[in-house]
Amino acid sequence: MIKYVQNSSILLILVFSIIGCSSSKVVYDYDTSINFENYKTFQFFEDAGKGLNALDIKRVTGEIIFLLEQKGMKLSDNPDMYIDVLSKESIVENNSTIGVGIGGGGRVGFNISGGIPLENRKIKQELTVNFIAGKNDALLWQGIAHTNIKKNLSPQERTAYYQKITAKILEKYPPEK
Repeated sequence: MIKYVQNSSILLILVFSIIGCSSSKVVYDYDTSINFENYKTFQFFEDAGKGLNALDIKRVTGEIIFLLEQKGMKLSDNPDMYIDVLSKESIVENNSTIGVGIGGGGRVGFNISGGIPLENRKIKQELTVNFIAGKNDALLWQGIAHTNIKKNLSPQERTAYYQKITAKILEKYPPEK
């Protein structure tokens, strides 16, 4: 019986770990005829960050600047390309329950079970980063992250979240030849 309870405890911990972790999916698209080595400077559109608050815009654009400068690019007033950032958000209500039970066996059986409500509101976010040619406004490259984030993150958690998701979006830029 003790071994059964220990195994059940391990299983419950595993289930809660899986439920608590949210993964992000990033999709990319780009113009395959473009030589991205020709694009060395960038600037943001004035209205970059639609759908984000002012603090989150600062977090995302700051991380983009940091990551692109690490790739050898430079922020410029006369850029080769412009960057646009868009966010779409919707609230996801998850009113699921998880069942917990204890059972016994042998000639006499007993069972105790109950449901624990899992009310965890999350925000489903789609964060899009577009790179657009400065000369002709053509879309060069696009990265879109689909994630679920917790509703009430602290400023430190929001900063860490946007650093992580922005890095994940830009990890495939420039695209492999």
